[in-house]
Amino acid sequence: MKIGIIGGGRMGGTLTRRLAALGHDVSIANSRGPETLAELAAETGAVPVSITDAGRDADVMIIAIPEGNIPDLPEGLLESLPESGLVIDIGNYAPQQRDGRIDALENGVIESRWVEAQLGHPVIKAFNNVRPPSLLNLGKPAGTRGRVALPVAGDDPRAKAVVIGLIDQLGFDGIDAGGLDESWRQQPGTPVYCTDLDLEGAEQALAAATPGRPAEWRA
Repeated sequence: MKIGIIGGGRMGGTLTRRLAALGHDVSIANSRGPETLAELAAETGAVPVSITDAGRDADVMIIAIPEGNIPDLPEGLLESLPESGLVIDIGNYAPQQRDGRIDALENGVIESRWVEAQLGHPVIKAFNNVRPPSLLNLGKPAGTRGRVALPVAGDDPRAKAVVIGLIDQLGFDGIDAGGLDESWRQQPGTPVYCTDLDLEGAEQALAAATPGRPAEWRA
């Protein structure tokens, strides 16, 4: 599968390492230019590209940048993405930690709905509730007792199935967590966030989530 990743930070770098190791054709881009990704490229075999080329001929594009930087992405970002290509939003709104205030999110707009509107393209919400070390180290073969489960929310069943398949390849159980309007159940401050739960535990945590952001995740 051809996968483009925008963001070379901890999560973007971890996904690059894991997906390239699985044999996927990975391109990686960041705001500082391809030359700044030479070390990661040498380590993983991923190809450094410009942001506008990250989605070229890609089956999947992963947006792995801070939420506050989403509006700064260049116009035409998705013009090179094929019609069948899908976009995964792995971001989280962290106003106190890095993003500053985003009024729409403070006023109750669901994070990935806001990202979708900024991009002008449907997104799937996934990988936002797992920490980079867990993603790097906790993958296990299918059927292993206690295998960590990751929720996937989105409105396109085909796209969700593709993402759940990737999650399985990475060594985790994917959970269909409903439509994108339900993706708040996996955002920061909810019971499933950064807890490395197994399938049963993650399903219970998603069901137990309540609307509203804790104070530490508000501006």
